[in-house]
Order: sequence, then C-alpha cells, then structure tokens
Amino acid sequence: MNKLEILYAKLVFKLDADKRMAISRKVASLLRNNFTLMDALNRIEMIESKNGKKPNEPFAIAMREIQKNLERGMTFAEATRGWVPYEETLLLMSGNVSSLLISLENVGRVVGGIRRIKRAMLNAVAYPLFLFVLTVGIVVMVGVYLVPPLAEAAGSEVVWHGTAASLVWTSEFANKYWFVFGAVFVALIALIWLSLPIWTGRIRTFFDKLPPWSTYKLQSSVSWLMSLAAMVSAGVSVPDAMRLLADNSNRYLSAVLEETLHYIANGENLGNALALTGKDFPSEEIIGDLIIYADMNDFDKNINQIARDYMEESVRKMESIANVLNSIGIILVAVIIGWVVFGTFQMQEQITSAIM
Repeated sequence: MNKLEILYAKLVFKLDADKRMAISRKVASLLRNNFTLMDALNRIEMIESKNGKKPNEPFAIAMREIQKNLERGMTFAEATRGWVPYEETLLLMSGNVSSLLISLENVGRVVGGIRRIKRAMLNAVAYPLFLFVLTVGIVVMVGVYLVPPLAEAAGSEVVWHGTAASLVWTSEFANKYWFVFGAVFVALIALIWLSLPIWTGRIRTFFDKLPPWSTYKLQSSVSWLMSLAAMVSAGVSVPDAMRLLADNSNRYLSAVLEETLHYIANGENLGNALALTGKDFPSEEIIGDLIIYADMNDFDKNINQIARDYMEESVRKMESIANVLNSIGIILVAVIIGWVVFGTFQMQEQITSAIM
C-alpha cells in the first residue's frame, strides 16, 4: 500500500460514522464471545477485504493498520489515533478487554447522541437560513428587475407615495449597492459561523441566550456531558476527564472547562464549579442536578442518566427552536411578498393617476 491509499482509507473511515459504529459493535460482540482483540480485528478485516480478494478496501486497510499499531505495543486508543475523530480516541482509554468493552459501548452511545443533536441543530438552522436568503433574493430581484421598468414608464414627474415609495427606494438601493449588501451579508454569516467555536468571554455568555449561539451552546454541552459521563463510567476521575476534554476541545468549550477546573481544584464538586463560572453551562437545571448527585454514591450511573435525559430534552428543545424559526421565516417571506405585491399595485395606480 502506498501513502495515498492509507490517507484515503483514513478519510473514508473517519467520515463514514455509520459503518465505523457498526465495526465498533462487531468488535465489542466478538470480545464478549471470548475472541482476542487481534482475532476480532482480523475477522473483520477478512470480511471487509472479501477474504483477501479486495485488500485495498478502506475499512480492510484500517483494520490491518490498527493491528500493526497494536503489534508495535500501542494501546487500542493509541492504535486508532488518526483513524477516528479525536473525541472517540479519548473514550477508548483501556488496557484490558473488560474496560475496552465498556469504552466501545460508550463510543457508540456518545457518537449516536452527538449525531442526533447535530442533526437537530442543522434542522434548526438550515431551513430558516434558506428562508432568509430567499427573502433577500426576492428583495434584490424585485429591486433590479420589477421596479425599474415601472419607474421608467412613469417618468421623472411622478412623486411616489406610501408603499410604492418604499419599493422604489429599495430598487434604487439594490441597483446601486446590491454587491455591497451581498458582501456584507456573506461576511456577517461567515463571522457568525466562525465565532461559534472560538468566541469566549462574558459577552459571549449573553449571546449564548440568542440563536444561533444558543443552539451551538446546546450542541456543545450535550457532547461534553455525554463524553464526560462515558469517561467517568469507564473509571476516569472527574478532574482527569475534565482535563482531557478541556485539552482536546475547541476554544469555546475549553474556556468553560478550564474555568470549571479552576473551581474543582479549589475543592468544589462538579455542579458547584459549573455554577461558579456564571456561564449557565450546560443549563441551570443540569447544574442543579450535578450539585445534588456529585457527592453521592454511584455518581457514574447518575451522570449517565443525567446525560441521556439531557440529550433527549435537548433534541426536543432544538426541534422546538426549529419550529419557531421556521414559522418566523415563513411569515417574513409572506410579508415581503405582500409588500411587493401591494407596492406594485400602488405604483400602477399612481402611474395611472399621473397620466390622467
């Protein structure tokens, strides 16, 4: 195999989450049936390569490369580094079959939960954004193609009034500055998109109450809580798990976790530490639950239940946000269309009155 084939295999393995999770479930199933890890990977490699007939299939290459890494003395987490997203590598922290089974099950649960919340987030943002772009497109098209012929037919003597005047003004603005408006619109969307994973500070805490930052906060907090719960259930202490997640998160999430770790280092439990940051992360209700359960027995089981409940609640909340934004977008499009139709009628009436 050349390096290009390996790079392609890595790309396919990372992007095809459904098949990667299916492979993870197969490995876990084989381990439960007393296969060694190497035997399990070898069985799967034979399936993916069609018994060696297609050795260059991406998933067959992945199995062989992971086996080679294990033969070099790496742990399974180290062997998969570069082949799976890094957050999955964090969850594969085990040295024996028993804890590896737990880790593989955690990976499936966490990845599935994160994908659900990301799909809900995409649904909440995509259609309203499409409607907003459609609205802008309608305004520009009307200003460039519909109003100018009517205004030219009326001549310079007509003094526009009411909705007709606003339509003519919009047309003049669109014809002169549409490229500026378009550039500002694209720049604004890009700025908002870039700000989601990197913007931090007290002002960001305020904006986290408003979409799209609120939906991004919801998605980030669900991902964090599910990952934390999985790591704690695998035997990692809360401070160590928080440190690992902070070191391997984007700037936005890392800032929240670093501040939380500061309070944990001063003796606060997880819930109190989150409350003291003043960021309302992940939410007031979850912070309250963590304050109650942090010092109780079976915290690993409780935090898993909290994470699952929070994910379900967040998906419902995201769907509710999507419905509200969709309704606002539809109303906005309807108002713009009504404004255009009414303004066009007014222009025709005022042209007729001027001629008579």
